[in-house]
Amino acid sequence: MTLHAKGLLLGHRGAPRAARENTLESFRLALQAGLDGIELDVQRTRDGVLVIHHDFDLQGVAIASLPWAELAAQAPWMPRIEQVFELYEEFPKASLNLELKSQPPSSDGRESDLARALAAWPQRERAWISSFDPLALIRLEKAGVDVPMALLYAQTEVLELLPCLPVRGVHPHFSLLTPEQVEEFKAKGLFVVTWTVNDGETAKRLLAWGVDGVIGDLPQELLASRA
Repeated sequence: MTLHAKGLLLGHRGAPRAARENTLESFRLALQAGLDGIELDVQRTRDGVLVIHHDFDLQGVAIASLPWAELAAQAPWMPRIEQVFELYEEFPKASLNLELKSQPPSSDGRESDLARALAAWPQRERAWISSFDPLALIRLEKAGVDVPMALLYAQTEVLELLPCLPVRGVHPHFSLLTPEQVEEFKAKGLFVVTWTVNDGETAKRLLAWGVDGVIGDLPQELLASRA
């Protein structure tokens, strides 16, 4: 499987300039604005609940050290992954980029938990996983995840690992791309989604180069790239 549509416009943690990032409100606003999907960040609590939050900690305390009940009491705005899946029932054509947050080299089992959560979601063909952590990508494959995966990167040296990874795509920072590199990736059969683009003209240029998706904070700027 590859991305089911080309030129996707994705809200970076939803619509973070309009609502708190990585919340159901932010996701709904991004999708209601007309974006094709959202990008979000997946963390794991101590008792194995997958939650949506960018940072590894909440007010200085590691999310991985907190049970879900305690975390929910402190941050009632923080959704579980199942709530995101429920939200997506309202937007049957929307795509979903799940960034798995992890800290190599160790694992707390979050890869297997994410694989199980996706296996239980009937609409998982609308999703793919990205991660900066190459070990997490390998663990996801071993856990039997059946959605495409992509390597996130902000340093080009990590591309040396590509032949060793079970990925179908790459997620580079937009400043690292050139038309020639996009063409090279596409020749290798890789889909290309880039981040974080907050200017409509830049998004339009990247789409003209052939990227499969653009992630940004400002829905209207992204949508302007189609004007």
